[in-house]
Amino acid sequence: MDTETLTKLNFYLYSPAFTFVYIFSTEVTVDLVRVILLALTLLVVNYAAGAVITRLLRLKWNTAKAFQNALMFFNSGNIGVSLIILVFSRPPYVVDGSAPYLQTALSVQIMLFLVQNLTMSTIGFINSGGEGFTLKKGVTRVLQMPMIYAAICAFLFKLLPFDFTGTPFWPALSHLRDGLVSIALVSLGVQLAKSRINLRLKTPYLAAFCRLVGGPAVAYLLIRLFGFEGVMAQAIFISVSAPTAVNTALISVECKGDSDFAVQAVTVSTLLSAVTMTVVVYLAYTIF
Repeated sequence: MDTETLTKLNFYLYSPAFTFVYIFSTEVTVDLVRVILLALTLLVVNYAAGAVITRLLRLKWNTAKAFQNALMFFNSGNIGVSLIILVFSRPPYVVDGSAPYLQTALSVQIMLFLVQNLTMSTIGFINSGGEGFTLKKGVTRVLQMPMIYAAICAFLFKLLPFDFTGTPFWPALSHLRDGLVSIALVSLGVQLAKSRINLRLKTPYLAAFCRLVGGPAVAYLLIRLFGFEGVMAQAIFISVSAPTAVNTALISVECKGDSDFAVQAVTVSTLLSAVTMTVVVYLAYTIF
């Protein structure tokens, strides 16, 4: 199976449909705007932390960029959404057989997901290029990514006085949205099979530690700074504990970056997250 074909299907078809459907379906409130601001602040902090760590380690340029992306972008889609649904649809969040807090938690998760996906499709691409990948080339590639235009169209359609869900396009977009998780994981599996996995390499473990432990720690400080409480604070804290996003590895393939490191960072952080996310879910319920 061809990795580049699979990644193009992901970035040019499934991800834009996913973005459009969730933006169009979500009502954006003032609190959710604050969630967006927190997500952007977290992105900046993780970028700065990655820059400092890679400079101290004197990593080569390609690996440094992959390391930064591993810290900045977490799996808010297939793992984050599933985890939020699992947590907030089970006791102690169930009242009289219903899950009254699930919609609030999902709205927070969707905002985090949208920020992550849109910035990954812009900043992530510019930051992932191989040697000789200039800012001009990065901007040109970003402008060719349909996810940006999908987000713009979704916001514009929300302003129009008709129900877009009644058109023939909506079922097609919904089916594409549902296929995102499978195509992303298959693409990662194909890339993993073709990559050289070096279990003795220490940098992927360090990236995983920074993502799984450092990410929630920074998120906790930002949650306090932005004044979030209750379910919204818990949802943010849990979501940020997710491992490195699968798409960081796919972006490295697309941009000819250090895909071997990116794949290992995703693999290691995903395996270790089975332990760390369990701890974070417990802490979220205890602290907030």
